[in-house]
Amino acid sequence: MIDFRPILFIVGILLCTLSIGMFVPALVDLYYGQSDWIVFSAASFVSLFVGGALIMMNRMDNLKINSRQAFILTTLSWVVLTAASALPFAFSDLDMSYTDAFFEAMSGISTTGSTVIVGLDTAPPGILLWRALLQWLGGIGIIVMAIAVMPMLRVGGMQLFRMENSDKSDKAFPRATQIAMGIAMLYLSFTALWAILLWWAGMTPFDAIAHAMTTIATGGFSTKDASVGHFDSAAIDVIITLGMATGALPFILYLQMLRGQGNALFRDSQVRWFLTIAVSIIVGLAFWHSETNGVPFLHALRYTSFNIVSVMTGTGYATTDYGLWGPFAVTVFFFVMFVGGCAGSTTCGVKIFRLQVLYEIAKIQLSHMLRPHGVFIAYYNRKPLSEDVTESVLSFFFLFVFCFVVLAAALGAMGLDFITAVSSAGTAIANVGPGLGPIVGPSGNFATLPDGAKWLMSIGMLIGRLEVFTVLVLLFPAFWRD
Repeated sequence: MIDFRPILFIVGILLCTLSIGMFVPALVDLYYGQSDWIVFSAASFVSLFVGGALIMMNRMDNLKINSRQAFILTTLSWVVLTAASALPFAFSDLDMSYTDAFFEAMSGISTTGSTVIVGLDTAPPGILLWRALLQWLGGIGIIVMAIAVMPMLRVGGMQLFRMENSDKSDKAFPRATQIAMGIAMLYLSFTALWAILLWWAGMTPFDAIAHAMTTIATGGFSTKDASVGHFDSAAIDVIITLGMATGALPFILYLQMLRGQGNALFRDSQVRWFLTIAVSIIVGLAFWHSETNGVPFLHALRYTSFNIVSVMTGTGYATTDYGLWGPFAVTVFFFVMFVGGCAGSTTCGVKIFRLQVLYEIAKIQLSHMLRPHGVFIAYYNRKPLSEDVTESVLSFFFLFVFCFVVLAAALGAMGLDFITAVSSAGTAIANVGPGLGPIVGPSGNFATLPDGAKWLMSIGMLIGRLEVFTVLVLLFPAFWRD
């Protein structure tokens, strides 16, 4: 039997932490004279009560979890925190159903950025801040998972990033704690820096803080219906573009740079691949947009760079409806949404390192076809790839595509048109935000989708955010057998 006590104990701690976070938007609403502060206070009390009860009933002298418990904990914590985070939306003045509230909360905590709220410009400030706070917490949560949990669970090739530690004594835990604290301080510092920059560029302090939180988290929730396009500022576009790119790079490398390894970031092949892919697509699409649609090149470069980085990193901000640029641009944006950023960042999608591994596998296969008796070794960051990693990455890619196809087909069966169904499935499984087409594109949202589609997309966001395997492994009967 699986011992659920340590799982429920940790979920209780996370619920109590979330309840404390709810006081922040409550105080903001109270300051602005909004009645929703009562909703946040009540939701905070409920979360604190349930979390406290779980802690009291499941206390243990020696808290240890094995790999099976870790799989359950990871998925269960994300679902429970989403269910609790939905309470302020469900009982707010926005008059949202629990389905819409859960969708919004899952989109927030998974840093997807898809929304069902219409009228963000007039929404209570507490709700706007809560959306940003959910994405901010989800962003740092996925960094910690990528560093501490996913490598241990050997999910989708993430074992490549297991922390090296030759000392197997009790010093391992303090070292991991120091890294987690360092990343938390770095994450907070980046957020503060971008808030100051956005305030300097013309945003109000409230908008600057909210957008800084969702920029570094590569989440994409905005305080405006027109997203970042509302501000129509080149300076803001540049600042947020740089912020999204910053959030898409491995945070562990930032720490190494601060500790004296000045070239750690650009020495990493994953970072070089990310920058090369992003710059190549931006420049190519900007030239095409300029020549085809008669747009001045610098104007085209501004909008192309912002929106490509936004979609590629899974942030989901928009400054214009790129769906109107033409079929070629729509095709580029559709495929770019699956790329993602680097492992150990706040981004989602396939991720760059897996594309590198797939490239190495394909290169080895082609080499074998040319020289059948040759011996070829696949490398990643100048180190040979183990068969374990390559099999894990290939399995991830297959399951990622399989989940996307199943989700798209299910959405189509609910009556959604082809573009809406396919792009909604893609944006959910890759945690991007906006889809394509007039309904769920950059100028639309997901409010008009049927409730069944919203629940399916919520499941898709969860699967994409937790790297596919973490959720799907729970569906196997063999997982629950002793």
